[in-house]
Amino acid sequence: MSAFAGVTRSAGWLLLGAVGQGAALQLVEAGPTVRYQHYAAPDVLLSRERAAFLAIVAVQALICSIAVTRQPAIRTWLRATFPAGTLVCITLVFVLASAALSRSLPGYAFELVLASLVQASALVTVVMAVLALPVPALQSFWRRSAAVLGPASGDSHPTPGTRDRFALMPAVMVTIVAAILSVVSYERHPHIPDEVAYILNAKYFAAGMLYMPAPPVPAAFDVDLMHLTPTQWFSSMPPGWPAALAIGTRVNLPWLVNPVLAGVNVLLAYLFLREMYSRRIARLSLLLLCVSPWYLFMGMNFMTHTFSLTAALVAALAAARLIRTGRFQWAWIGGAAVGILSLTRPLEGLLMLILLSLWTLTNRAARRRILGTAFIAAGSIMVGALVLPYNEALTGRMTELPLTAYVSSHYAPGSNDLGFGPDRGWGWTGLDPFHGHDAADVAINAALNLFAVNVELFGWAAGSLVFILALFYGRLHASDYKMIGAILGVLSALSVYWFSGGPDFGARYWFLMIVPLVALTARGIEAVGASDTPDDRGFRVRSARALSVASILCVMSVATFVPWRAIDKYHHYRGMRPDVRQLAKELGFGKSLVLVEGARHPDFASAAAYEPPSLGSDAPVYAWARTPQLAADAIAAFPDRPVWVLRGPSITGAGYAVARRPTSTAGATVNK
Repeated sequence: MSAFAGVTRSAGWLLLGAVGQGAALQLVEAGPTVRYQHYAAPDVLLSRERAAFLAIVAVQALICSIAVTRQPAIRTWLRATFPAGTLVCITLVFVLASAALSRSLPGYAFELVLASLVQASALVTVVMAVLALPVPALQSFWRRSAAVLGPASGDSHPTPGTRDRFALMPAVMVTIVAAILSVVSYERHPHIPDEVAYILNAKYFAAGMLYMPAPPVPAAFDVDLMHLTPTQWFSSMPPGWPAALAIGTRVNLPWLVNPVLAGVNVLLAYLFLREMYSRRIARLSLLLLCVSPWYLFMGMNFMTHTFSLTAALVAALAAARLIRTGRFQWAWIGGAAVGILSLTRPLEGLLMLILLSLWTLTNRAARRRILGTAFIAAGSIMVGALVLPYNEALTGRMTELPLTAYVSSHYAPGSNDLGFGPDRGWGWTGLDPFHGHDAADVAINAALNLFAVNVELFGWAAGSLVFILALFYGRLHASDYKMIGAILGVLSALSVYWFSGGPDFGARYWFLMIVPLVALTARGIEAVGASDTPDDRGFRVRSARALSVASILCVMSVATFVPWRAIDKYHHYRGMRPDVRQLAKELGFGKSLVLVEGARHPDFASAAAYEPPSLGSDAPVYAWARTPQLAADAIAAFPDRPVWVLRGPSITGAGYAVARRPTSTAGATVNK
């Protein structure tokens, strides 16, 4: 076969792969509602709207089946590379991670078959595209990749401490992409109840307040996760992330904080990975992180996880440098970072303390082992202890978290505690598998998060775990075991909590896994070609093909999955819209009372995000007109403010609409 024919054939396979992934995404029901994505039911797939896309997927599967039968080298390589038992285990994980659990067993079985077929077809398509490439094209790609990643010398030893500006440009690009997504897809507006609480918290922190005064009509200001007492109104969430978000709030750019942190984390991740792996693996891992849809979408939102990753990466980097250099200032830095993490996500702070302690206790030098671990613990305690006076100021007791007080007043006391038992959970029947928390919940939550990782980590049509699974046929390095330990640590720690994190932003409760996951993926890509013998110029044909497969999957994901997810799911996610912000600017609400008709979420929640930290300021005050009487009470409580009435999206079926403009304060009423 000529070089031109090979390139043409490869291009045909690539076109099939791109069209196939686009068609498969049209068969998925995800959308901007709170649910895990699933393939549509058989009758929907056969409907006029979906039948053409299903036909494309079927044709792709048929072509791939024929291609595999004509490529005995693929079957020979699989049999020679993987023992039968290992291959069965890999296949089992590949299949089970392809679809989300559902309550209908027949529906789940059907979806597993369809999803596995789609994944397998996508993988075969890309592999066939790469196999069709002529060797000179592969050699050219190999030389170019070596110029970026470094030579594939086979040396896996870390090269920390050397000057390397490689991560600067990826960090800038991640910040720009996350910022664009925040503006275009997320519209610089919160979409999840937690985010509204974080934004309000950041506002009153930025104003120098530990809490807001209680509003005059509490029921008209009922915001999820915002705790009301007779004198105080405050967020029930831990203070670490709102304190960081307050920095952006002070300059009126709260939406830019997470994109900037996402870029910072790229730099931190690279420094950490250089402590663990060779420069080539560190660079490949970093590029995988930068194109991860999971990472990019977490970088666009107002959630706490990107900041938590910042603290965790600082702590891990400090521990690595403590072990390498023996300088105890790194122990204090690592401990302080763990303390910040505990002020942000307490369970993750405890987990990081345990993981870093286990790591530093393996140090061969007894003095470094004992004092390093002690200093990390001391630093984390000193910083983490800042929560005690904060708790006392809000709840009256140093040991009672604001979230505990909120749960006790809104749900059953102890229902949010860690551990197991029939009293755990908030009764979220759509997201919590069973009443209480037991081993069955642990298994289901883990399965749901595994599926979310397989989808969101890279958005690969072949499944994001494919190269991690391939890694386990080769020899694992010491750093690989550390990464696996971190992953198992996160999984184990979150297993004692009743909630999986839900479908918001992938497996968001597992987000601390992302750097270990990309590192193991990079190692898997390298491991596939590890047994390849290089030629006199260092060219490894199998390694080049493995890297080509990963590169193609990433390009296809960026071209299809990321735009689809940004538009299909996160635009107006959960019905949350920034219309109130626009109306306030266009109509000049000024010092007014804006009554919002509709549901607590999304109608009032979207408006409440723009609540001023002081209800006596000149900014608009937003109140929930849950009932005509409650609206009248709110009007009476703010007699000096003209009154606007807005109908929310749950009423209009679209955006917010002005139901009544102010005429005079006394004459303002609410539609009954």
